[in-house]
Amino acid sequence: MSKTIFDKIWNFHVVKEIPDGPSILYIDRHFIHEVTSPQAFSGLEKRGARLFRPNQTFATCDHNVPTINQHLPIADESSRIPVERLAENTKKHGVTYFPLGDPSNGVVHIIGPELGLTQVGMTIVCGDSHTSTHGAFGNIAFGIGTSEVEMVFATQSLLQTKPKQMLIEVNGALKEGVCAKDIILHIISKLGTSEGTGYFIEFAGSTISSLTMEERMTICNMSIEMGARGGMIAPDETTFHYLKGRRYSPKGEEWEKAVERWRSLKSDAGAKYDAHYTFTADQIEPMITYGTNPGMGMKITSLVPDTGSKPLEYMGFKAGERLLGKKIDYVFLGSCTNGRIEDFRAFANFVKGKKKFADVEAWLVPGSKAVERAIEQEGIGNILRDAGFAVREPGCSACLGMNEDKIPAGKYCISTSNRNFEGRQGPGARTLLAGPLVAAAAAVYGVITDPRTIK
Repeated sequence: MSKTIFDKIWNFHVVKEIPDGPSILYIDRHFIHEVTSPQAFSGLEKRGARLFRPNQTFATCDHNVPTINQHLPIADESSRIPVERLAENTKKHGVTYFPLGDPSNGVVHIIGPELGLTQVGMTIVCGDSHTSTHGAFGNIAFGIGTSEVEMVFATQSLLQTKPKQMLIEVNGALKEGVCAKDIILHIISKLGTSEGTGYFIEFAGSTISSLTMEERMTICNMSIEMGARGGMIAPDETTFHYLKGRRYSPKGEEWEKAVERWRSLKSDAGAKYDAHYTFTADQIEPMITYGTNPGMGMKITSLVPDTGSKPLEYMGFKAGERLLGKKIDYVFLGSCTNGRIEDFRAFANFVKGKKKFADVEAWLVPGSKAVERAIEQEGIGNILRDAGFAVREPGCSACLGMNEDKIPAGKYCISTSNRNFEGRQGPGARTLLAGPLVAAAAAVYGVITDPRTIK
């Protein structure tokens, strides 16, 4: 019987099937951070238990950390305490931890692939919704709650009901100025934020296979904004090239065996899906959101649609108006969606020889220490500084209001992050999601600008 890649990975990891109930699913890799792990560690200790397989859990701090002066103690107590507890808990339980300032520190969904901890054909979980990012390598990767974090600590397994499966194909060549963020915002704008509920999505098609690994991660990162459990892309030579030689990737003969095994990991011809959607790349243009969820997106040249008064009132927009030319106060480049080196290359390439608009506050936040180093090694830092920008230190930053980087109430921010909910970037903040090029254009001109019109 023909099987999907999801079926193959799922079946391989089922420890036991409970009659008329969920399956016990073995977990290969467990990532943790400072926000959702403290309660799980406490629960484990209250029961007198220890981590079943601590060598399969890896930790970093990212949500609560400041993105300037990281050499100093964290000033905000509500942020400092979780980070201190993570250091204590990982030391006590023998978990590998990449603390603030460590050369491998960064946003959890960025350092996993960078270090080769994220491989192929794995089950990967983290107490963070955007764990779906790791599906770009051909993995079943999904976010879990704190009680489930404790369950993985204790058993290296989870009780899971197998989701339905959806195939989304995107075919054709992308137009100039269109990026991976535009692809996923386009898809969500067409299907909505609930179409994926109850599904795991496989992204396929010629457009998807032509993307780099960093672009594929952006696609899978935002699969949950459709309501899906996660998203994945079958591995190929692009995947293997990315992983080769990384710190935790297999080496020598083990690498050759791994790649041979990974090459067979793809959906069979005739495999059945519960839902199937097809998109063509030439219909996708630079996107921007106008409302208060990621599904409220449109082509940057379009008019704001009439989708109800509440989100438009919050954003200060009116149905039928253009967003082009609207004043922008903040620009945020970063997050687990667009905080990788390719995003900084694209942003720097656009602003090279130009100057930051004086009234725009720009927060350019690398997703990891490795990205921070690459920015300087490639000369990107000099380009950005010459244009009037400053590069901050790694962290989740303005993706969410859990650290010092909050957008003030009423201010507009073009953000390369993944969510634009009310108050997501700070109480009263108005967030417009977009890709790195749209963000760069706004940072230079101070208004929403179609980057394709600028040479």
